[in-house]
Amino acid sequence: MTTDTPARLLQLLSLLQTPREWPGGELADRLGVSRRTVRRDIDRLRELGYPVQATMGADGGYRLVAGKAMPPLVLDDEEAVAIAVGLRAGAGHAVEGVDEASVRALAKLEQVLPSRLRHRVSTLQAATTPLTSGDGASIAPETLTVMASTVAGRERLRFAYRAGDGTESRRLTEPYRLVSTGRRWYLVAYDLDRDDWRTFRVDRVSDPFATGARFAPRELPAGSAAEYLRRSIQRRQETYEFTVAFAAPADDVAARLPRWLGAPEPDAGQGCVVRGATGDPVDWLAVRLAMTGLDFTVRKPAELIDCVRELGARLSRGAGA
Repeated sequence: MTTDTPARLLQLLSLLQTPREWPGGELADRLGVSRRTVRRDIDRLRELGYPVQATMGADGGYRLVAGKAMPPLVLDDEEAVAIAVGLRAGAGHAVEGVDEASVRALAKLEQVLPSRLRHRVSTLQAATTPLTSGDGASIAPETLTVMASTVAGRERLRFAYRAGDGTESRRLTEPYRLVSTGRRWYLVAYDLDRDDWRTFRVDRVSDPFATGARFAPRELPAGSAAEYLRRSIQRRQETYEFTVAFAAPADDVAARLPRWLGAPEPDAGQGCVVRGATGDPVDWLAVRLAMTGLDFTVRKPAELIDCVRELGARLSRGAGA
């Protein structure tokens, strides 16, 4: 019998977070208490904001339903390890769709993981070889979680940085946002030593250290961190402009293309067009367009048109056509 009320509430909450309906008698047996105590504990959970729904009758019971806000989750050891391993795998390889929110979730989870579970997560990841596209650098998840915590806490961040030409330096920054392009992670931050905004490739960062010094956020000289990163990359690289028409609504295309490539605009009929600029190789862009699974037509540049044509012919030959 669980006599510790807080511990019993956590155990009850863990049971209710399993997607099924729990008869009151079964909950009472699991917890070693009376049905009356179960009803009181259910009322306590409701007071804490957990939307517990009750059904009447011989087969009635309790279940947790979707509410207006996200209440705290209670995870057992196996669930916590599974989530941490999944988030680490995605974060470490800049998987498209695994954005800063996922890294913040990982930072919160690892902050409260007991050392025995943290060791299990590290062991599992070390023994696992992820199947990735190979077009982006791997990153230690610890680097991302430190950065995410300083972004969320508005805390100054110090780290070592290796530039593209191999030059190494130490940076003291006010981190603003982490941005994933689908191939790499970038940190958008205010560089205090250079008194200006900068973008940093996270795979070139080492020894990140949260200084504990708080700061008031500065105004970014762009509409968003993603837009600032796009402009920054264009300034550093030799870029080319492209225009691609899709035979699909703009919302569908936006959900399948990285935001930094450009925002789809409505075109003739039910289609849309994407106009942008990038320094990525044309063969990578051709493959990325094909990965949307949508019909498209390249309008410019000629190099991209030729690349898409060659890619299509190569795939046809590979299929025996």
